[in-house]
Amino acid sequence: MTEFLARPRAVRLTPRSALVLTVAAVLGLSMFFWPLFAAPPPGTQAHTVDAPFVFLFTLPVLILIVLAEVSGGGIDSKALAMLGVLSAINAGLRPLGAGTGGVELIFFLLVLAGRVFGPGFGFVLGSTSMFASALLTAGVGPWLPFQMLSSSLLGLGAGLLPNRVRGRWEIAMLGAYGVVAAYFFGFVMNLWSWPFLAGASMDPNTAGLAFVPGDDVGANLHRFLVFTLLTSTFGWDTGRALTNLVAIVLVGPAVLATLRRAARRAAFSAPATFEARAQS
Repeated sequence: MTEFLARPRAVRLTPRSALVLTVAAVLGLSMFFWPLFAAPPPGTQAHTVDAPFVFLFTLPVLILIVLAEVSGGGIDSKALAMLGVLSAINAGLRPLGAGTGGVELIFFLLVLAGRVFGPGFGFVLGSTSMFASALLTAGVGPWLPFQMLSSSLLGLGAGLLPNRVRGRWEIAMLGAYGVVAAYFFGFVMNLWSWPFLAGASMDPNTAGLAFVPGDDVGANLHRFLVFTLLTSTFGWDTGRALTNLVAIVLVGPAVLATLRRAARRAAFSAPATFEARAQS
């Protein structure tokens, strides 16, 4: 039973890399949520307007530091091969839905792989999958680092789910996580783009919902929540959530079994052994 419940760690996390990952997650989330807490003194609002552009250059550096730290001594050739295969599959799955009605197939496999191979692998796979799919679909832009970090956090979270849950309860747990992950992704990506709409020409129905630099937290939060509900939550995010739920329920058991079989064959956690040949 212990062997059955043991989870392979395709990317081994040392205390140092785990600390770097935690700090990066906190700093990365702060780059999404800063508008809600930006309340500069009068006359200094220009720096608040400049902040998102600063983050555009800071976040890629943060992601590279984390990926270098996590993969520096904790990923071997087998894990690298698995990472390449799953990243390529995810990159190929994403254009199939093309985001139509929120149908995006990249996230359910990310959740399942993070569940099987652990949080470190899930974090790296989130970034590599989103980067590869962006190259494939010509989706490279200032939003890409934020998409990569969001996806990495989703893969990380999947790897941190309770390990002892199995069978139908596991599928139910992963399906629920897939729904939450879909709404989380839409929420933070809206929060990233929202400050850029300040002062921009908007639809008359949402013109009063733009980010106001220097306004108090409650007022900006109210405007953002109404904005994201009207423009994303009831449409794209719900479509993404349903896609994750249906995909995990329908093909989740088979994919989990396949990934776990591959993990056992790769024996990521097994130490290297050498057998000496008998001398005749």
